[in-house]
Amino acid sequence: MQPLISAQIEAPPRLVAQNTASLFAKRLGQLLRHRVGCPGLLIISALCLIALFAPLIAPHNPDEAYFDAILSPPNAQFWFGTDDIGRDVLSRLIFGARVSLGIVLGAISLAFVIGSTIGVVSGYYGGWVDNVIMRIMDGLLAFPLLVLALGIIAVLGPNLVNALIAIAIINIPGCARLVRGQVLTVRQLDFVQAARSMGATDARIMASHVWPSVVGNVIVYMSLRSSSALITESSLAFLGLGAEPPTPTWGQILATGMQYWDAWWLSLFPGMTIFCAALAFNFLGDGLRDVLDTRLKS
Repeated sequence: MQPLISAQIEAPPRLVAQNTASLFAKRLGQLLRHRVGCPGLLIISALCLIALFAPLIAPHNPDEAYFDAILSPPNAQFWFGTDDIGRDVLSRLIFGARVSLGIVLGAISLAFVIGSTIGVVSGYYGGWVDNVIMRIMDGLLAFPLLVLALGIIAVLGPNLVNALIAIAIINIPGCARLVRGQVLTVRQLDFVQAARSMGATDARIMASHVWPSVVGNVIVYMSLRSSSALITESSLAFLGLGAEPPTPTWGQILATGMQYWDAWWLSLFPGMTIFCAALAFNFLGDGLRDVLDTRLKS
């Protein structure tokens, strides 16, 4: 009679780290060679660097008003013109990247963590746990996303933190349902059943076996949702429900332009910035999908 196997054979930590680094480098190389994903990654990276080094890049103080150049069109001194109180639009767009991208990336990261956790627990345990969680998610999905975000802001109050929370909440149900659907399939696979028969705890199985099997699809989904999150953040700022003046955001600058139809630069430049950033997030999502989804490769 063969002895019962009671422990898993695991790779040494150094080998695991080397394999992880090698896989990351391989995937990054594939993404950089992707005809759509590469431009998306470069644009998002450039915007993040601009936001990070905004004080060094911006030609003017974003809050400084030049009263002798109010609503000045683009010129040698103010490349993107000035707004209704003489502030440099380019500088405000550069500093606005800090706020707009910060809210988007923060909200998507929060939704990623919470939604993934909910989805894994719901799909793994099933039964009444799955029914309760999914009915709550269905209730949230019943609302149009922007309307739900407006309702959350109305309850919590308009400010940056609450805008981040609202955008995160509206992205949690979709993430949770995606993960739950993947987990329902993965939990029936042989390696999960083997881990369970060897005495692994539910927490260990979910963290070490189930979650790594679904994380690729979740990353792709959340990268695609980032463009929608950016549009939602800009919409909230446009309606005055985001950052409070004089803190610059892209949507807030666009809202100023709507009050002055002759000052075309106040609408064009922030609108194009939002458009390019949203398009870059979509490009990055398409690239990640092709790189991480093994079904497309086969």
